[in-house]
Amino acid sequence: MTTPAGARRVGVLGLGRMGAPIAARLAAAGLEVAAFDPVVAPPAGVRQGRDAQDVAARADVLLTILPTTEVLRGATSGPGGALAALPGGAVWVDCTSADPRVYGALAAEAAALGLQAVAAPLAGGPADAAAGTLGFYLSGAPAAVGRIDRILSVLGRPERRLLVGSDPAAAHTAKLLANTLWFGQAVAAAEVLLLGRALGLQPGLLGGILRSSPGASAFLEHDLDALLDGDYLASFGIDRVVEELDTVAALAEAAGTPHDVTAVVAGLHRAALDAYGPVDGELLAVRLLEDRAGARLRREGSREV
Repeated sequence: MTTPAGARRVGVLGLGRMGAPIAARLAAAGLEVAAFDPVVAPPAGVRQGRDAQDVAARADVLLTILPTTEVLRGATSGPGGALAALPGGAVWVDCTSADPRVYGALAAEAAALGLQAVAAPLAGGPADAAAGTLGFYLSGAPAAVGRIDRILSVLGRPERRLLVGSDPAAAHTAKLLANTLWFGQAVAAAEVLLLGRALGLQPGLLGGILRSSPGASAFLEHDLDALLDGDYLASFGIDRVVEELDTVAALAEAAGTPHDVTAVVAGLHRAALDAYGPVDGELLAVRLLEDRAGARLRREGSREV
């Protein structure tokens, strides 16, 4: 399997649910991969870096797949950060769901160091990372995006690449806005389904009807079945959901645009965080609504219906 010049040696910072399978796929594709995580050891075929700087210093392309914006800033910025250790001309690819304001400043720091920055926040979960079916929101200079084409092809499908523009921070903005809409769809659908249940319409039946109605949504199409099986999507923490929604609210406040609906959605997710703690579950706000209604949204015949 051949690799284009400039993308042979890949560094990965962050080996969580997404970073570990991504590093493993890149190594299996014949790339020379090194990784660092302060807690998790790298998968087979991936060299263990001593620290973030050691991984960056030997990389043509550095991928950051980190849990929060602040962890991203701490790992990359300043004299002791990974960006300063990267060789001149290297490409930094950030896959974190980061605050675009912070990422924009980091991309400017990278440019000042002679590096190319590409924002590539992920669309998909750990199963997609393992299977190579991820999607990407992409922004950055076209030449820089072109240099990582092989990496993107190993990790995902070309039709799932969403090109946002050349502004490095644009992809992070688009990812946050898309997530905000999905979080809103989830709680809106849950309210409707709970009302339908109370009025005698089983959630499975009503959900199928709604999928073919003017109220159809990505949540109903792709994620309702998981909820009806009792899955609150534990691949992402409710604290991270609240962080993303708070960032979007702050962006809207600064831009002077209305965000009344976003504020309500954020409030429900914050109440879920208060109720259940910082645990995993993207749909815990739906569970909160179920608890308030005294009913579960499950398939007909389930003991929890």
